[in-house]
Amino acid sequence: MYKILRKEILNDTVTLIEVYAPKIAKKAEPGQFIILRVNDQGERVPFTIADFDREKGTVTIIFQIVGGTTMLLNTLNEGDEILDFVGPLGVASHFDDVKNVAVIGGGLGTAIAYPQAKKLNKLGAKVDMITGFRNKDLVIIEDMCKNVCDNLYVMTDDGSNGNKGFVTQKLEELINSGKNYDLVIAIGPLVMMKAVSELTKKYGIKTIVSMNPVMIDGTGMCGGCRITVGGETKFACVDGPDFDGHLVDFDSAILRSKMFKDAENQGREKHSCRMEGFENGR
Repeated sequence: MYKILRKEILNDTVTLIEVYAPKIAKKAEPGQFIILRVNDQGERVPFTIADFDREKGTVTIIFQIVGGTTMLLNTLNEGDEILDFVGPLGVASHFDDVKNVAVIGGGLGTAIAYPQAKKLNKLGAKVDMITGFRNKDLVIIEDMCKNVCDNLYVMTDDGSNGNKGFVTQKLEELINSGKNYDLVIAIGPLVMMKAVSELTKKYGIKTIVSMNPVMIDGTGMCGGCRITVGGETKFACVDGPDFDGHLVDFDSAILRSKMFKDAENQGREKHSCRMEGFENGR
């Protein structure tokens, strides 16, 4: 059992929890993930490691409430325990002699982009971070991001925070202003990562994206997380989640991602009905 030491509501649909898992914290690196089960009736669900503290023995995950499992996970509080918490899984991010980097996070992807920026900052690279949200009420971990980069640009679709535009617009503006990036890291919705990759390809800038499709076992056996990269089939859980953004077939990945919308809706409805039954004493 893994105890929740801290819980923080970041916005109406996103929650942060810090879990005591010393063996995982000891080996965790940016880019890796864990798979958890809330209870013995629960499904296996992957979550990217948003942060870790080797001294405290903790691992932080940030999740969006989209289906039955995340709804159930969100009912837990500090002091409660999670049944299974397995990891670290996946290939850790590698940064070879990188000097100037733009790290881009879209929505919840900001939580995954944060540890990348933190590691690069620690390695001495100059880091510009660009994050994008639909509106100011959805902005998350802004202060955390400020602490791990040289410049932070928070964009909103509607301009409600004073910075209207997409992350691609800000990235191109920075490139045209003379920023000489030798690497761009983009993490977020598939359509955003596709747009960033198309932009950076035009400028010849190496780009890494984090692919986080639906996973089941996390060992490459189920094949649920397969994607096409450079014309070859890869498995995000064992070959990634980091891939060359200029080689990823985003169109097929977007198509596959739509297959699970009905299942998410059913899980949400099932959990809501169960909770309603508990509240009514049934």
